[in-house]
Amino acid sequence: MAQNSAIWDNRTDMRLQDETISAVATPSGEGGIAIIRVSGAKSRQIAESLFAPLRGDKPQDYPGYTVRYGNFLDPETREIIDDGLLTLFRAPRSYTGEDCIELSCHGGRAVTTRLLQATLSAGARLAEPGEFTQRAFLNGRIDLAQAEAVADLIRARTESARRLARVQLEGSLSEAIAAIKDELAGTLAAIEVTIDFSDEVGELEYAPLQQRITTAKERVSRLLETGEKGRILREGLRVAIVGRPNVGKSSLLNALLRADRAIVTPIAGTTRDLVEESANISGVALVLVDTAGMRDTEDVVERIGVERARAAAETADVILLVSDIQEGFTKEDSQLLLRLKVAEAGRIVCALNKSDSLPSNEANERLQSIQAALGAQVSACVALSAKSGEGLDALEAALLNLLGDSAGQGQETVIVANARHFEALQQAQTSLIEAESAANLQLPGDFIAIDVRGALDALGLITGETVTEDIIHRIFHDFCVGK
Repeated sequence: MAQNSAIWDNRTDMRLQDETISAVATPSGEGGIAIIRVSGAKSRQIAESLFAPLRGDKPQDYPGYTVRYGNFLDPETREIIDDGLLTLFRAPRSYTGEDCIELSCHGGRAVTTRLLQATLSAGARLAEPGEFTQRAFLNGRIDLAQAEAVADLIRARTESARRLARVQLEGSLSEAIAAIKDELAGTLAAIEVTIDFSDEVGELEYAPLQQRITTAKERVSRLLETGEKGRILREGLRVAIVGRPNVGKSSLLNALLRADRAIVTPIAGTTRDLVEESANISGVALVLVDTAGMRDTEDVVERIGVERARAAAETADVILLVSDIQEGFTKEDSQLLLRLKVAEAGRIVCALNKSDSLPSNEANERLQSIQAALGAQVSACVALSAKSGEGLDALEAALLNLLGDSAGQGQETVIVANARHFEALQQAQTSLIEAESAANLQLPGDFIAIDVRGALDALGLITGETVTEDIIHRIFHDFCVGK
């Protein structure tokens, strides 16, 4: 991995090299163990001053990847603070690329605070949020996309989000970006050599140049096509539950959550405002939004709820249209479906609730009849009972099916899930479209080179080569302390 510290000024580089940092790397509170992480040039010196190994050897002499049991001491009074494990990593084979130690002690607040203070007394300073990972980036251990994946992995609440972050941390996106950059670097070199040495190498050949630019543009486009799916896997599939009053929307929300979150009564118009909750279904986050029953009403408060329901439907990834299977798909349901034209038909799932109120054969007949009538207006139609839970598995499968393979184990290994990465890819694509147009018009190589270089710079924002110090601070500021 290339060294990234060149993007920082000399003063910043010197500060990073001279200062040793320390922080608690485990969550605050009581626990079985806590870990204090220390990184920097003084790490082994700090270990020497506050750790007394049971075997009597010196931490300064430990090779990398050494673990020892002993006592942690106050470096000034030599009082025993606690006993535990010291783990030592030597540069450059550590997380940060620097000498590092990790102190594993009992996980009480007082013990953890006292041991952290001991590391500070011994010569470290408190780490800033994300500073360990920031040093890993600046020392070339990981690139910026991988650094952001570390934060995503920590924040992941579902299996799909964890898997997505893990794949990015392993470098799948970085490798895809590197391949495009290699293609563009070769293209740029081919242009510049004809500019500088046209007498020796001849004039610029536009046909192969056009092909190389088009190939790079198509690769960028394929990555951009994964952006929506990546956002959903990372943040959750936003599902607006809409329908007429009293068809069981709130009951369905509770059933999907496996909890009584929304108030359910036989009175039409009970739900007046949006009720938003998250559910984890087969490792994928669903953000479920229960809405007020959509109907014409003179009630001022209910009318506001209906307007909010329409707004929620417009911004949702999926609209879950609920109707009462006993009544069939009514004229009011059809009118409501027409109002939902703001969403693609492929993003509407129809849930025919209260199937337990009919004999199973009759419920199946009504399902097939309604399904045939709706046709391509909806992506799926499911009969279910929010009360008994029958049919919920089929509904969940229909919702997850909208995500394709990535909702399961996922065969697609490179997915763009970060808004910053998506924006940089859009910038690269714009530059490549301009470069392709200039090549097609057979403009001078200088014009084409400007746009190719612009695409390279945009892609460098993702992996960190062309990123500014301000962006780096903004990214790592959102990390937790200790990582």
